[in-house]
Amino acid sequence: MSSKAFIKRVFREYYADEADKLTAPSLVGKREFGFISFENVMVRHRAFESEGDMRAFLKDFVPSDAYYSCAYYEDPRADMERKGWQGADLIFDIDADHIPTPCDKVHDEWVCGSCKFSGKGVPPDICPACGKEKFEVSTWPCEVCLKSAKEETIKLLDMLVHDFSFSKSEVHVFFSGHRGYHVHVESEAVRTLDAIARKEIVDYLTGLGLNLALHGLDEKTWRALQSSGFLHLRDFGWRKRIVEGSQKFIQSAEEKDFRKIGFDKDAVEAILRSRDSIVKKLDNGIWTTVKGFSFGSWKKITEYVIRLNSAKIDTVVTTDIHRLIRLTGTLHGKTGFKKVEFPASVIHKFDPFKESIALKKGTVRVFVSSAPAFRIGDEVFGPYENREIDLPVAAAVLLICKERAKVIE
Repeated sequence: MSSKAFIKRVFREYYADEADKLTAPSLVGKREFGFISFENVMVRHRAFESEGDMRAFLKDFVPSDAYYSCAYYEDPRADMERKGWQGADLIFDIDADHIPTPCDKVHDEWVCGSCKFSGKGVPPDICPACGKEKFEVSTWPCEVCLKSAKEETIKLLDMLVHDFSFSKSEVHVFFSGHRGYHVHVESEAVRTLDAIARKEIVDYLTGLGLNLALHGLDEKTWRALQSSGFLHLRDFGWRKRIVEGSQKFIQSAEEKDFRKIGFDKDAVEAILRSRDSIVKKLDNGIWTTVKGFSFGSWKKITEYVIRLNSAKIDTVVTTDIHRLIRLTGTLHGKTGFKKVEFPASVIHKFDPFKESIALKKGTVRVFVSSAPAFRIGDEVFGPYENREIDLPVAAAVLLICKERAKVIE
């Protein structure tokens, strides 16, 4: 049996057993559905009148990947220009691909599409061997990557609840089944927003265009108000986030952290001697100065704090009012993990390497060309290099889907 045939068989068994448990999205009859076959053909403009119809299709078609539209349409089966757009949920995609992490140099691989020269980490702009620009990239869902994606998701959720006042019942959180998380906002307040309005939300969340001078952080205002106070903890939104973030940074940063954002040694020593006093005065909006700590110092810190506290989201996904998003409970074609919804309140404890494991029966013998150490449930596998081994189905499917292993026929 070929590796592709094995994966399709495993997916077929999953949908035969589990499709009747899958939940359709709200207003299912107004959604467009799309599916990728195991022949890598995209089937779009499908619609279902009921949850039962959707489940029956999944059993019969057995997709590599399954999606539905964030949008609601009059006729989801029609061509795009004739669908009759009625609104869309607000969707956020937080993916480790958009978050710099040191581990990509360990587990991510790239191969030049022309000369097959290869390397690890982020691919270069051009191949160092032949100068071509197209690469085949293989990423990996590691613990560090997914922890960074979770941290960004937590920041996003905090903004959505506290800055935009969405209720917890309107905000839905999911593990994507690969290298990140999805957040869906289903609310009448955002349903009919166009792409431009959604871009404004994106700009706020990412801190894009945040002008510190408009919040009083210009040199003239700072000199006039540093004794009477501005940017208080009692403020709202980014104003409060700047104060809290500045306090946290000043209180906990080490010398190397200050040096990284442009402070010289003398300035750092002065800050470290006075930081308890500086942090306390910020409680009342007193942006005080010490020797070597001027308006320019505050500007460096606040700009860094904004970068640190902005949400690292895929901006294209949020502004796309026709976007297809992965269907909850279905398997991801790059991992064999399933997309899982969970309460936002438990995100700190959520373990994607346990909660998203859908394939739990049997073992299979595979030849692993190369794989880093990875965890499935409580068991750690690898690292492997050119090795034959019997693995649990979930572990084997992950390696095969990531093109790191093949079934031994």
